Amino acid sequence: MEIQEFFPLDDRLLEAAEQAEERCRDDFAKIEENAAYNGAKVLAAFQKSRVSEPCFYGTTGYGYGDQGREVLDQVVANTFGTEDALVRHNFVSGTHALSVALFGILRTGDKMVSLTGRPYDTLEGVIGLTGDEKSGSLKNFGVQYEEVPLLADGTPDYDAVPEAVRGAKVAYIQRSRGYSLRPALTTPQIERLAKLVRNTNPEAVIMVDNCYGEFVETREPVQVGCDLMIGSMIKNVGGGIARTGGYIAGKKELVQQCAERLTCIGMGKEVGCTLDMNRELYLGFFHAPDTTASALKTADFAAALFGQLGFSCYPKVGEERGDIVEAIQLGDEVRLTAFCQGIQQGSPVDAFVVPEAWDMPGYTSKVIMAAGAFTMGASIELSADAPIREPFAVWMQGGITYTSGKIGILLAAQKLLEQGLISL
Repeated sequence: MEIQEFFPLDDRLLEAAEQAEERCRDDFAKIEENAAYNGAKVLAAFQKSRVSEPCFYGTTGYGYGDQGREVLDQVVANTFGTEDALVRHNFVSGTHALSVALFGILRTGDKMVSLTGRPYDTLEGVIGLTGDEKSGSLKNFGVQYEEVPLLADGTPDYDAVPEAVRGAKVAYIQRSRGYSLRPALTTPQIERLAKLVRNTNPEAVIMVDNCYGEFVETREPVQVGCDLMIGSMIKNVGGGIARTGGYIAGKKELVQQCAERLTCIGMGKEVGCTLDMNRELYLGFFHAPDTTASALKTADFAAALFGQLGFSCYPKVGEERGDIVEAIQLGDEVRLTAFCQGIQQGSPVDAFVVPEAWDMPGYTSKVIMAAGAFTMGASIELSADAPIREPFAVWMQGGITYTSGKIGILLAAQKLLEQGLISL
């Protein structure tokens, strides 16, 4: 059976796809091996935490004694090897969870140092790098901010870390690349940064933005010396099932501080009804290792195919991955637009929509985004987005099944081919 029965794909493109998949064979085997390990780890955590059907029932009002909420925190903590976790559907995004963590830990006069250059665009207002003088940012509250620029090759400047973190309260690490072409950090790289911080400033809180990175490897940042890691439930850890939410996991005392920022002092983790959200948070987390594997395969296939077509891809096939994101440098706005429109055509939802660049809240440039997803903004589902600025790269992530992810990539290439923007 040929997929051309359902999708009008050029024969030459399908031949190129076969060659691309062959180049991915070794990577796919490794991805599947990691997924098997992580899946076993999650299953063991469910069993250790004594998950039962009553955990799926929601509560209303204050949510006192919510069994499902409390056990889910244990499941995530047991999976990630942390003392505690805060998993809540009312985190509206990864940025929100990160903001809660930063405001929960930092106080007036404290210093925050980013060890991986400028953080993701949506955090600039939180820190106070952009926005109104009275916006309520960390800067407005008297928190100092410094950053260690990345080296020319996009890797951390390890030599500069010890001096930079002297006197810092928070040493901040962004695992994924954001809108840059730098490589995502692997756990060995994060471990190296953590050791450098500990040797110089043992009291510093090492905080990791782990968005897009969960279950990519078999270890997480909190297992290699970091104190807190934060992420979104509509990315890797939600398995394409969670409709909203986020998590903070790490040392118990620090998680409690974050909980008291999310709710209020004196209540912390003890309040917060779960409504009807528990079951999907559990089920999504259970599916997460395999869903992440599908996203990684999709990213690897995209790198192989578009690499063959002459575009620079980050990372390349065979290079170690620290997240599910694939950046493809397409060269101009026309190709960016065609790529995103092709991805949209391969989506299960809103495939008929034609993406256009717009002024997206929290971003400094116009952004074009393809995201025909069951959950709005769910980056674990196949999506592609790009700010309309140099280097005119698109950042693609997700694919809750490899079959759908592969078709989306092929339709993006087909769109470029139809407009004469690539040749085969």
